[in-house]
Amino acid sequence: MTEVPQPGTSATNAPVTTGIASIDSVLDLVAGLESRPLEEHAPVFEAAHAELRQALDDPPAAS
Repeated sequence: MTEVPQPGTSATNAPVTTGIASIDSVLDLVAGLESRPLEEHAPVFEAAHAELRQALDDPPAAS
């Protein structure tokens, strides 16, 4: 049976990163939800959504 990686991890169990600091911080925030009480999930998702919207509205400059 093939094991499916959990959200926020890669097949090697390393945290998923994008190289964009604002996005990576959101991924870290959401990845930590598994160990937090369920009642804390909604505010974290709301904050993550706001941060991702901000990143879309103001993308980082191309290098």
